[in-house]
Amino acid sequence: MSFSTKGEYGVRLMVQLGRRYGGGPSSLAEIATEEDLPRPYLEQLVMSLRDAGLVISTRGSHGGYELARSPDEIPMIAVLRALEGPIAPMICATDDSEAAHEPTCDRTARCTVNFLWIRIRDAISATLDGMTLADLVPERVALIQPMNLQESRQP
Repeated sequence: MSFSTKGEYGVRLMVQLGRRYGGGPSSLAEIATEEDLPRPYLEQLVMSLRDAGLVISTRGSHGGYELARSPDEIPMIAVLRALEGPIAPMICATDDSEAAHEPTCDRTARCTVNFLWIRIRDAISATLDGMTLADLVPERVALIQPMNLQESRQP
């Protein structure tokens, strides 16, 4: 199973918003420059994240986007579901409750391979559910300390 650029770029966007949490709205132009990502694509991704209740937007000259809640309250499974849709290594093993009741394969009643796809889906979901955005956002102290150590070594 692989995630698309939606997932990759969207997670990078969320990490940047997590790093800036508490500092007010951030512009997508700044994040796009810092992450070397296309701003128009980030604009599309942030709409999905906003619709999922993960980010909020502020209009105006000092506007932008910020997390709707703290990074430790945002499970990564919610981020990836907002960006990629349901976790589904195969169509017959989706975690989308609505799609799970629709017959997607005429072999579902007698298929034994489905068990593999469900185990894979559950392992991925458990990993993502066990991580929050805070796990991907380095603490500010850790970012500052290496610079201070290098500066103190210089004459």
